[in-house]
Parts: sequence; C-alpha cells; structure tokens
Amino acid sequence: MSTPHFEALLRALCEAVDLPDADTVVQSGTLRIEDFEVLLAEFESDPQAIYLHFDFGIVTAGRTMSVFQLLLESNTTVYAQDQAQVGLHPETGTILLIIRVPLLPEVDGPWLADLIAHYVEHGRYWRDNMLSCSDAMYEGLCAGNYQWLKA
Repeated sequence: MSTPHFEALLRALCEAVDLPDADTVVQSGTLRIEDFEVLLAEFESDPQAIYLHFDFGIVTAGRTMSVFQLLLESNTTVYAQDQAQVGLHPETGTILLIIRVPLLPEVDGPWLADLIAHYVEHGRYWRDNMLSCSDAMYEGLCAGNYQWLKA
C-alpha cells in the first residue's frame, strides 16, 4: 500500500512524461521509458526516500567478470555521488541500477522525470556499449581510460 504522497508523486511523474494511465503506474509501481522498465517503490523502513530500480540488460555470456569489474569501478567513480548502486543480478545476469531518491522539497514530477531520463541515458550507454564492447575497451577502463563516463 503506497502513501498518498508517493501516489501524488507518481501521478505528477506521469503528467510530466505525458503518460495518460497514471492509475496503472500507481497500482503497479512500474513505468516504461523507452526500452527500460523502471520500478518505483517506497519502504516503510525509509520513509524519507523513494527508490528507483532500472534493468539495464543481460550481460553477454563469458563477460560476467569483466562487467562485474566495471560495475565496481562505476560504483566508486560515478554512482556513489548519486546515492545509487549498480550491480549484477545473481540469478538473471542483468545489470541493475538502484537509486535512493531523498524526498526533498524539489522532488516533484518534472524533477523525477529528468532524473529518470538521465539514468535512461546511462542504461542506453551500458546496453549499447558496455555490455557488448571489446576486451580492449575493458582493459582501457581498468587502466584509467574512462571515456565511457562522458555518456
């Protein structure tokens, strides 16, 4: 059961992205932006925040360890500043991004829509480049060639 504030935030988000069926989003806690499913949740144990969960796609077979290294580097160089963590789902092999969004006064529908759009860009880059790039790119990242951070 979601709180009235959370429901109002989801409805404002739907309005900001011109999604007419806010009732379904409120009921399911799920929003589809481009090719990405975004789960939105609130937890009784953390009433000062909401959480966003992105599924960035499946890691190519044989690349799990290389991608895992990139995930760890991403958590320390990119996502730590955003109260976000990226990881690998142990059962499905998908890349997951979980973001804690503190419920500050500026967090409204348009603000949340911008945040989701920002992380959809990250997801697109992970999917289109990181999950299918060559081993040379992984080696470059490990050597400090962080070109992918510019995405």
